Amino acid sequence: MTDLHSPAAVDIVVETRGPVSLAAPDYARAKLLSVAECVGEPVLALRVKLTQETSHAVAQPSRAQATVDLDGRPVRAHVRAATMQEAVDQLQQRLRSRIARVRQHRDHGRDTVRRAGAVSWEQGDDRNPQPLPRATGERRVKRHKSYSLARQTPWSAVFEMEAMDYDFHLFTDARTGRDSVVYRDTDTDTDTDGYALVSTGPETMPEPGMALSRLGAPELTVRQAIDRLDLSGRPFTFFTETVTGRGNLLYHRYDGDYGLITPVQE
Repeated sequence: MTDLHSPAAVDIVVETRGPVSLAAPDYARAKLLSVAECVGEPVLALRVKLTQETSHAVAQPSRAQATVDLDGRPVRAHVRAATMQEAVDQLQQRLRSRIARVRQHRDHGRDTVRRAGAVSWEQGDDRNPQPLPRATGERRVKRHKSYSLARQTPWSAVFEMEAMDYDFHLFTDARTGRDSVVYRDTDTDTDTDGYALVSTGPETMPEPGMALSRLGAPELTVRQAIDRLDLSGRPFTFFTETVTGRGNLLYHRYDGDYGLITPVQE
């Protein structure tokens, strides 16, 4: 009898966008199946998205993303490369790294992420893909996501960010009840672990081992936040929305447009 949770029984769903070669989906399935075989615990689902950009001006036109349901715990990874084969190879390595960090955290407690420190952006297999170039006047808020924010400690939020392969994570700080963001920060002092924290309100409550962001959460409209993001050169802007008074996060999407994350108004 076949174990429904064995690697061979995992249904690896591959979605393609753009002129992806006919061989790429099978190559991706084989590579990701090898990841599932090494996990040693139920893999409930594994979804892959392969995107091939058509513009010859894009230096790394091949993008690969994967989300694995690791016994109820989603783990995500994404990469960009010059060819689709390179992207899939790097995706395999990056997903293994994500899963290892999740398992280490689960086995050794929530402080594991703090001791491990941030994943280095200097490592090619651990560097998130950069947004596609697009003229400022052509960018639009293309995706608006609204969530009921999880109440977490800052280090729990960092673990969530790393497991889902994000560069930043919007959450509600369980200590203060404020909308907050944790993010990877290579400019932090040597006394911190490569992460920074910022909250709405007059002052962010310190968290041991984590830098306090100097950016703050200014009160802005979405239009003002867009202007601030374009001028800053940073991947995101965290701001207090003028009407709701809640923390919103505006960021550069990988297609060159903007994404907006807002808390659900309860």
